[in-house]
Amino acid sequence: MGANDFAFSHKARRTQVQPVAALLAAALGRDDLISLAVGFVDDETLPTEAVRGAVDAVLGDAGTGRAALQYGTTQGLADLRERIVAHVAGLEGRSADELGLSAGHAVVTTGSQQGLYILADVLLDPGDIVIAAAPSYFVYTAALTSFGAEVHTVAMDDGGMRMDELERVLAGLDADGRLDRVKMVYVVTYYQNPTGLSLAADRREAIVGLVRRFSRSHRILILEDAAYRELRYDGPETPSIRSYDPANETVAMAVTFSKSFCPGVKTGCLLLPDDLVEPVALQKANHDFGSANVLQGVLAELLRSGRYVEHVERLRDRYRRKRDTMLTALRDGLGDLPGVRWTIPTGGLYVWVTLPEAMDAGPTGRLFAECVDRGVLYVPGEYAFASSPGGSCGQNTLRLSYGLPGMDEIREGVGRLAGAVRAEAERIGVASGTEATRGR
Repeated sequence: MGANDFAFSHKARRTQVQPVAALLAAALGRDDLISLAVGFVDDETLPTEAVRGAVDAVLGDAGTGRAALQYGTTQGLADLRERIVAHVAGLEGRSADELGLSAGHAVVTTGSQQGLYILADVLLDPGDIVIAAAPSYFVYTAALTSFGAEVHTVAMDDGGMRMDELERVLAGLDADGRLDRVKMVYVVTYYQNPTGLSLAADRREAIVGLVRRFSRSHRILILEDAAYRELRYDGPETPSIRSYDPANETVAMAVTFSKSFCPGVKTGCLLLPDDLVEPVALQKANHDFGSANVLQGVLAELLRSGRYVEHVERLRDRYRRKRDTMLTALRDGLGDLPGVRWTIPTGGLYVWVTLPEAMDAGPTGRLFAECVDRGVLYVPGEYAFASSPGGSCGQNTLRLSYGLPGMDEIREGVGRLAGAVRAEAERIGVASGTEATRGR
């Protein structure tokens, strides 16, 4: 560092360039490129009419309009917090009282990402440990790294994070005398980004008991990220991890309205144990003294009027068809190639593809370059594997999203991907078979 250089903080030096930046750079100037990478929502579903009506309702009265345009509280608009708690309780099929929840446990955030970040800010010091699935939501694991945290990973199967592996990791840290550094277990419970898989129903209560058992010198927090919960296309509604913590001691739930409604509202919420509400609110005050009041008023009106629920139903129908289109295209394009398999999500926006072990799908591999040349973009799976002792790098995996592209683009994009995969398979000597290997 020279005399003319800024002396950046340790945190700034630990902060990495997010992988999405590299993906956007690859797409720059390519009008012909189909992105199956970004987890954006479908442009055609953006609810302009519903939002316009809610804005008119909020601003149409001078009194409510002025209140919406004024500063609000750090914790968030009371009416919105009450409606969010009631909405979450409705998803559980239980009352808020049965869940041990009230509006006082809710902190409104500027998207759920801010909530995840603030919880890390409240709980983590450099050298502390967060346990997450492998693979996991890479945007958050990168943010955790910027705090100086170690991310230790737990293997997944079709039922999400494995409880035997979680117990093994916790027991290993205990044996090493490092259990006191474990502050958080991070779980995306519904239709996980990046795999599209959900935590199995019989693991949700189990994880609460397991984490409590290892909470010896302090409580370890389970951070349940439920960003995709309402985008369910098949199967029953599954109770949250939070529903197994009625004493409100162990689980914080992060919810967002970006995926289930629209990103432009940029509103999320943390549902917190009692003794985390004030510390989170204090840190949020350092960020912004409260999320945009007018957007909170608009969302409260959308929940009150029923327009939000109506929109979610339309989204489910559209995304279900887009998911089916992607799965059909994968079966048609890659179903007979040995060693290729993919998840079959029952909700969310993502399909996780595993290629033959010898195939490199990483950002510097031949397959990624070939796909860009052919005009299709995916997320290399290795981005989703945090550095962890003994962890997999996921070099032969990739994530596809059916959120943004249209039906024809999904078919064409998967076709281009399949062509590139087949060309690479031929190069490395993987022959076609007769039996599909679809499904994780």
